[in-house]
Amino acid sequence: MKKGSLAALLAVLALGALAVALFLTLRPTRLPDDLIPPEGRYDVRILRDNWGVPHIFGRTDADVAYGLAWAHAEDDFATIQGVLLAARGQLASVYGRDMAPNDFMVHLLRIPDVIDAGYAKLSPETRAICEAYADGLNHYAALHPDEAVAGLYPAEGRDLAAGFVHKVPLFFGIDNTLKRLFSEADEGEPVTRGSNAFAVGPTRSEDGSTFLGINSHQPWDGPVAWYEAHLVSEEGWDAVGGVFPGAPVILHGHNRHLGWAHTVNHPDLLDVYDLETDDKGRYKLDGEWRHFEKRLAPLKVKLFGPISWTFKREVLFSKHGPAVQQPNGAHALRFAGYGETRHLEQWYRMNKANNFDEWRDAMRMQAIPMFNTVYADREGNVFYVYNGKLPKRTPGHDYSADVDGTTSETLWNDHLSFDELPQTLNPPSGFVMNCNHSPFVATDGTGNADPALYPPELGIETHLNNRALRSLELYGADSLINWTEFLDYKHDTAYSQESRMAAMVATAVDQTNDPEARTVLAEWNLDTAADNESAALALLAFGRYVRDEEPPSDEALLQALDEAATDLREHFGGVRVPLGEVLRLRRGDTDLALSGGPDVLRAIYGAPGEDGRLVANVGDSYILMVAWDKDGNVSSESIHQFGSATLDAQSPHFDDQAPLFARQELKPVLLDEAAIRAHLKREYRPGA
Repeated sequence: MKKGSLAALLAVLALGALAVALFLTLRPTRLPDDLIPPEGRYDVRILRDNWGVPHIFGRTDADVAYGLAWAHAEDDFATIQGVLLAARGQLASVYGRDMAPNDFMVHLLRIPDVIDAGYAKLSPETRAICEAYADGLNHYAALHPDEAVAGLYPAEGRDLAAGFVHKVPLFFGIDNTLKRLFSEADEGEPVTRGSNAFAVGPTRSEDGSTFLGINSHQPWDGPVAWYEAHLVSEEGWDAVGGVFPGAPVILHGHNRHLGWAHTVNHPDLLDVYDLETDDKGRYKLDGEWRHFEKRLAPLKVKLFGPISWTFKREVLFSKHGPAVQQPNGAHALRFAGYGETRHLEQWYRMNKANNFDEWRDAMRMQAIPMFNTVYADREGNVFYVYNGKLPKRTPGHDYSADVDGTTSETLWNDHLSFDELPQTLNPPSGFVMNCNHSPFVATDGTGNADPALYPPELGIETHLNNRALRSLELYGADSLINWTEFLDYKHDTAYSQESRMAAMVATAVDQTNDPEARTVLAEWNLDTAADNESAALALLAFGRYVRDEEPPSDEALLQALDEAATDLREHFGGVRVPLGEVLRLRRGDTDLALSGGPDVLRAIYGAPGEDGRLVANVGDSYILMVAWDKDGNVSSESIHQFGSATLDAQSPHFDDQAPLFARQELKPVLLDEAAIRAHLKREYRPGA
């Protein structure tokens, strides 16, 4: 692009094209006639339990993937379709110009080319589940045409692989980097705020059991919101856990033998290169002028009603990777895992692994280029790895800022192998954990990875946040942990005395000129239970700062405190207000008080409402807690912040888990068919 942000430029172009476009008459696209698979192709049963959770039983793995697509579409079809549109670069054709930057990104990153080159190389088994899932979506669309997006069908297996090629770089902030390059704005926050993962081995548990805590903090709706499913086939697939819309496999969860949890990590996986260009549209590398590879990307944008227009935008590619030309200069991107299509294949292999060696072999694929991962199994193994495709960079350059792109010395083509990554297996403590903090503190005592082995060019985190501190104070201080304690520690609502929150409160108490605010903060015990009368003021004032890399200035702290006190007085008549009056779970007609807050183990983040309350929208969402007893028998409990019907407001499962979630309680996970049938609400086959 030559000037300005994509969104702004499209707005100008749209005005110019509107006069012509208004003369066009577009007819709704009719769904193809052959979307329903032939009778007998898939053999699958869906059993919905009393919580609406789908337990999908199939003869083959492909049958199960087909059934998962149908079940998830029943509960969240619109979001799944949005995922497919986003990966195809077609969001703006349905949702208008605000979505055009996504579609431009798809062309800039050459996602269709990546899929063309890589999809056929996936294992036949992986392609089979992708294509079966697509068949399930097609079948659902055919029988629900009023819900289907015209022009999207037929969905194809490659769409699912493309969804992860599109989605994974967003977790390490490529969208925010592009926004910065186009608008010169500061990079924004990543989509997720954090996650927790814990594993306790038999030497650390009270009765010789092994425990695994799966506790990702995700947005409560949208394309990366969790959906619970249980997948069982006669080919050995028997896994339960969380999936995203458009995912045909469990992304984190457990099978009978083992389980795993992911948390977001933040190694430096993305470099921005400053390029030197000339007036002929070339860039210089190693003293030689080179031509960009240029294409025109077709961006179809819905303008008004049925009227749309296709704009052609130039996209560039350099030796470094995708490139953009702006008034402030030309820049190129290089990021870990570019060209990778095997994300789903790796997760699929993790789903079906029977032991640690098989699961670790799947991880050694390194198709998933990031995410801390905590593991536990029936044999009593506990394991943590700072997973990532960490680039091996040439020392002597500052890769934390934009990099000199005129020399190939700053380009990298290799990465650390899986076995070279920071990791901890069965430490003497019998305990591992990660809460988006330093991988060099994965356990208490000995057994942690050595930070001296990892150069600064890797960008590995070294900080300890409140959740890490509290994990060490709770799990780490208990030499024999029982199941009840394991659950209670996960739901801990306190800040550590060593946390940034504690330091900010101390500063505010010392310096504020508001005597009432000073008294309320001075009385605070750093807990965020719903009935705590000091927590609301502290969270409203300082919750925004707990995850910043640098602490705020004293001036910023005092201003934030003044604003929070003003808001509380305006809406609640004073600053001494129970937190649960302010922090709310709202879903349809449901309106519940919550405990928790930013960067506590009971992590809750909210958006301000018009009534002065914080409406929770990110944080603890799908929680899955797993135990293998000393004989290797597995059991688990889970909760979703809403329920299984993530979009259907008419369903009883739209919000039926919310009261349990608000009380910090879990429900049993039903693994055996007999137990499922004892709590069965409905059994059916797709389309029946």
